[in-house]
Amino acid sequence: MSVRFDCALEVQRSRGITKAADVVAEGDLVVLPTDTVYGIGCDAFDAEAVSALLAAKGRGRAMPPPVLVPHVRTLDGIAAGITPDIRALAEAFWPGALTIITRSQPTLRWDLGETNGTVALRMPLHPVALELLERTGPMAVSSANLTGHDAALTCKQAQDMLGDSVAVYLDGGPADLGVASTIIDCTATPPRVVRQGAVALDDLRSVVPGVLGLGETAPSDTDAESHG
Repeated sequence: MSVRFDCALEVQRSRGITKAADVVAEGDLVVLPTDTVYGIGCDAFDAEAVSALLAAKGRGRAMPPPVLVPHVRTLDGIAAGITPDIRALAEAFWPGALTIITRSQPTLRWDLGETNGTVALRMPLHPVALELLERTGPMAVSSANLTGHDAALTCKQAQDMLGDSVAVYLDGGPADLGVASTIIDCTATPPRVVRQGAVALDDLRSVVPGVLGLGETAPSDTDAESHG
């Protein structure tokens, strides 16, 4: 039986975050508020919990979940080959609504699905999420909805879809942005947006001018195509 905590009430928030951290350590799932939409999460290093997360959403291993982190400095422990562009984007937009795809450290013992050696990382701008991440460390977190349905913008929407597959629901009120994060693939050169979300392309280019927008190709790609 799942339990919900109203994080607008200080006592419930404290109890809820403690309970959520405990169930994550036990390999169970939690729903948590973020600055974009509600997320369903688990210990990123617990392969069985990640499998349960994907099953709860009705999603396969071909769509691995992103990983939420509590600090910008966590990037160094998880990502490999951190470029100046990656560091500049993280420092400019974290905490916030930018997910950065990087190469993952090959020594990490985790199984997020079919990642091809990459990981999608984000530090959310939400006090409840950050407090939980401080307790748990990196969490695999996907949008709190069944695959094919709209992302949950409230805790109730998430609970209506996911039910008792989740042990703890942390209710932080309606999602602040209500729009998914922008995802930028920094394993590509130049970095390119693969999902346009809350962070605008112009804002990304103010930090890394060469970023390609969704569906755009680099001039060199166009030249190569024109020459067959």
